Amino acid sequence: MTPPLDRDWILAHIPHQGAMCLNDRVDAWDDESLRCTAWSHRSPEHPLCIDGRLSALVGIEYAAQAVAIHGALQGADRAPGMLGSVRGLTCDCSELDSIEGPLSIEVTRIGGDAGGLLYGFEIQGERRRLLGGRLTIVLASSAKPSA
Repeated sequence: MTPPLDRDWILAHIPHQGAMCLNDRVDAWDDESLRCTAWSHRSPEHPLCIDGRLSALVGIEYAAQAVAIHGALQGADRAPGMLGSVRGLTCDCSELDSIEGPLSIEVTRIGGDAGGLLYGFEIQGERRRLLGGRLTIVLASSAKPSA
């Protein structure tokens, strides 16, 4: 088993900084999957709160950032990416800030190529599934234009 990686490691390896870095610890990872823990959903200063509430749909951003962390662990040769689509989304709660304990975020690579990646994700809290689905990550082209 791999040792946990803390928030400082995450901040040093993904573009999301300050309060927008949502995941607090990497608990386990391998070539195909990663599991993180987050406590930030309970913060009254959460940057994605609207009218003092944190929609469960913000879980998509937690999962996307977990994918970015997984990419950082895979090596620096991968092109940066951005969220392209979310499919098969199921949501079993309305607000993440109502979850008392930490969130567990798990992402699993389903497939991909030089143009993009497909990951499944699931977020749990209070020993139950909160939301899940699939993320498509579009990778930026690393090709340079010809002169």
